[in-house]
Amino acid sequence: MMKIRNTYIVLFSFVVILTACGHRTTDEIEKAYTIKGDTVYLQNNLLWDKIKIAEVIIEPFVKEVITSGTVQAIPTQFAYIAPPFPGRVVKSYVRLGQRVEINTPLFEIISPDFTSAQKYFYQAQSERNLAQKDLQRKEGLIKNGVGSQKELEEAQNVLSIAEKEYENSVAALKAYQTDPHNMVLGQALIIRSPIAGDIIENSIVTGQYINSESEPIAVVADLSKVWVVAQVKEKDIRFIHEGDDMDIHISAFPGKSIKGVVYHVDKAVDEETRSIKVLSVCDNKGQFLKLGMYITVHFLDKPADCITVSERALLQSDKNSYVFVQKAENTFVRTPVETEEAKNGRIVITDGLNRGDKVISEGGYYLK
Repeated sequence: MMKIRNTYIVLFSFVVILTACGHRTTDEIEKAYTIKGDTVYLQNNLLWDKIKIAEVIIEPFVKEVITSGTVQAIPTQFAYIAPPFPGRVVKSYVRLGQRVEINTPLFEIISPDFTSAQKYFYQAQSERNLAQKDLQRKEGLIKNGVGSQKELEEAQNVLSIAEKEYENSVAALKAYQTDPHNMVLGQALIIRSPIAGDIIENSIVTGQYINSESEPIAVVADLSKVWVVAQVKEKDIRFIHEGDDMDIHISAFPGKSIKGVVYHVDKAVDEETRSIKVLSVCDNKGQFLKLGMYITVHFLDKPADCITVSERALLQSDKNSYVFVQKAENTFVRTPVETEEAKNGRIVITDGLNRGDKVISEGGYYLK
């Protein structure tokens, strides 16, 4: 029993000695420097073995903003197909997914309104021909001295009006991609593709009747390039400019990225989300990007020279981040800094430090 008691006494004495040594070490460190305001003065060499000094580094830095986005078609490369007149579909030329070029026939429709447009053309053509013949006859009478100037002017006016009507009828048929000089009265109207692209929607059914309120029955889209619409937070918009590069990452294709370029930055902020819409044009020849797909967008700002310090140099208080800047051999000033982001163990400093400054890069917490 006495032996156990002596053992406890020895262990207790050892702990007391270690604790005393620890307090003495802490006391020595506290006596190694003094603080006046934000300035720290080293009193002896005790801390020089615990801290490291390094000059700030100026290096090119590319700010990266990461956000989400959706894939949309470029409006000029997207077309809803609907006939200009009510009518019945009598023939279909295309299938879903088919590649078409400009003016490729899509389907035919029989329409009373189109027949009326044809009749209007033939009537205008006939009235123009009659007006030309009447003017020629009046001109002949004038030459023979048996006609009147008034009748000639009236014939000229009638021809001018007839020619306008004829031109309007021709323009109307050409608007429907119909050659008025190579058509037959009552023929079907051929609906053609206004753009080159793929048939991405096809609801064409032979025999179906389409009226003026019907939804488009086909969609043609050129998806070799698409828009990526991203929502960028208000605080990050200063890093994004028209013409900047960007990378698109798709969860369905891990490790693959698609390049894009910022096309337009909206001029207004969405008041609900406090974000700004950014449109980007992206190459999509591989058809990896599907309309409506959610993707991750990495915007890359132009490289700029920035001041960076080691992550270990940055200290944190209740109010701000700060570093210790060396002003003299044994003098350091606590300096608040604004930071951007960390990469590869370095932190970008946007405000608070200047080129050539030296800071405590490691061990600054001893001076807190």
